[in-house]
Amino acid sequence: MSDKPNIILILADDLGFADLGCTGSEIRTPNIDGLARDGALLTAMYNCARCCPTRASLLTGLYPHNAGIGHMGADLGTPAYRGFLRNDCATIAEHLRAAGYRTCMSGKWHVGGDFMAREVDSWRVGDIDHPTPRQRGFDRFYGIVDGVTHFFSPHYMLEDDTRVETFPDDFYFTDAITDRAIGMVAEAVEMEQPFFLYLAHTAPHWPLHAHPEDIARYDGVYGRGWDALRGSRHETMNAMGLFQTNWQISPRDEDVCPWEAAPHKDWEARKMATYAAMVDRMDQSIGTLLAALKRMGQFDNTLILFLSDNGGCAEFMAEDGWAKFFPDTTHDGRHIEMGNRPEIMPGGALTYQSYDKPWANVSNAPFRKFKHYVHEGGISTPLIAHWPGRIAAPVPLHAACHVVDILPTILEVAGAQPVAELDGHGMQPLQGESLLGLLRGKDWERAQPIFFEHEGNSAIRLGQFKLVRLHGHDWELYDVEADRTELHDLIRGEPDRAKALVAQYQDWADKTGVLDWSIALPRLLAAWQMDNAEG
Repeated sequence: MSDKPNIILILADDLGFADLGCTGSEIRTPNIDGLARDGALLTAMYNCARCCPTRASLLTGLYPHNAGIGHMGADLGTPAYRGFLRNDCATIAEHLRAAGYRTCMSGKWHVGGDFMAREVDSWRVGDIDHPTPRQRGFDRFYGIVDGVTHFFSPHYMLEDDTRVETFPDDFYFTDAITDRAIGMVAEAVEMEQPFFLYLAHTAPHWPLHAHPEDIARYDGVYGRGWDALRGSRHETMNAMGLFQTNWQISPRDEDVCPWEAAPHKDWEARKMATYAAMVDRMDQSIGTLLAALKRMGQFDNTLILFLSDNGGCAEFMAEDGWAKFFPDTTHDGRHIEMGNRPEIMPGGALTYQSYDKPWANVSNAPFRKFKHYVHEGGISTPLIAHWPGRIAAPVPLHAACHVVDILPTILEVAGAQPVAELDGHGMQPLQGESLLGLLRGKDWERAQPIFFEHEGNSAIRLGQFKLVRLHGHDWELYDVEADRTELHDLIRGEPDRAKALVAQYQDWADKTGVLDWSIALPRLLAAWQMDNAEG
């Protein structure tokens, strides 16, 4: 067996900052919490506010626009918005395979172009503008190529290059991708190769689907409502000393009513219980993977990284919105009741619902906003790193970092150089900075600013200051070390600092090819054949 370390990258889907036990949640996540306790917990890791862009950035060490996925999977007609990974960037798998690693992926791809879920028979999987993981450096793949799946009855899955046509009666996506991942690791061990595993969950992204026994664990937990739960999580964070400052919690989102005024309280509580069950089951599956690593003698020689692709998702599952794009029958012909309908309790295979803005506001405590936005609630994820004997941080680490930094970190851990050319294409230089020094307890601060743009929502963080704006609104300026919940706008008192940050952001946006959202949105709506992009 090679003395090179194995590397496992675990990505959750739409998990809010406060949804783990180690970040203040009541949800049971003992396996993830254990990795944080015995490794390192980074509190200021940033993602790209949405699944596609984050995954592109994470895999390539580039900002999403540079990787070709400035928005989502639709091709908007410019190099920054192709909707699939460009040929002048390499994935983690392509870099590591060149360094002798066995490369494996199980779960959600979502960086290979747009797919209409109700039209699977017309999909062109593997075309030049719909590349699969196997075409981008992975030796093995099991999972979905688009962004969403029915957890009990997927509409389209691949194993390597072959479509999976049948599913057992007890199929559940979170369990299945973990089982396949363990098999892939076992193959690599038998081949005596170091392995890289990218385990890309769809949990807890909608639809709300969970095992009944997992939902039952949370019966009665959420009857107190979102206001009480949000406050409780914040109090727990403060008691844990999670942050360098016990910031004031942001107010309940303006679009969310008080719990006392909420109709259908039993239904609302059931939605959050199902969401919690999905997180719980993901943690259970991670525990199964950890046990397998120990059984195979690989645990001590494996770096494990865990994070989320964006903040909690406030999208409402309207019957005539996102729901209309997904099949309304299971693979065995049963009818699915689509959309957030209070007369139907979520969780089972014949439902298709989301947990909506009030509970997403809980997931993102204590921060403002949600997935899609670049205020802290949309872009903040804990990063958990575990590597026995090499990483041990007894207290949380607060240095600001970004998913673009993950690839340089992995390359340093592997002792590998980035590939300079692939299939005749020169590669863009990596834009991130290795976090290995930080993870080993060294005094580390990111040298370069961190930039964000999604749907016209824009930001730059440099040191302790963050400039941010909602699309169509004025810039705001925050000292995010003193006020990470973004409650005290400093823009009027710091005009020179704000002006300099605006100039840096605009220079980055111009060089990166960021499209003004007023130009990009009509192209997107035409591609998606929608009247609006709200779902």
